[in-house]
Amino acid sequence: MLITFTTDAYADITQFGDVALAMLKMMGHSATVPGAILAEDVPAALSRLTAAIEAGKASPPVEDEDADEPVVSMAHRALPLIELLAAAAKAKSNVMWK
Repeated sequence: MLITFTTDAYADITQFGDVALAMLKMMGHSATVPGAILAEDVPAALSRLTAAIEAGKASPPVEDEDADEPVVSMAHRALPLIELLAAAAKAKSNVMWK
């Protein structure tokens, strides 16, 4: 499953479902798809997400020795969504996902 985040202030961001749902939970939202954050709630969601990402940096990602792919940290996966939320907060725009 893929989840796409949209706002009028930034380009759409598409993420794998498990990653997007984890980030929604970090922002304090349920894992309900589709969903939305009202413009006045975007700064708080951004703050909670960045705080959770910073807290998660303390523990290194678990590496799968059987995987041929490099491990991508949640902090790196969150960067596009953080930029989207920052742009939405600046423009006072709603954020939606489906």
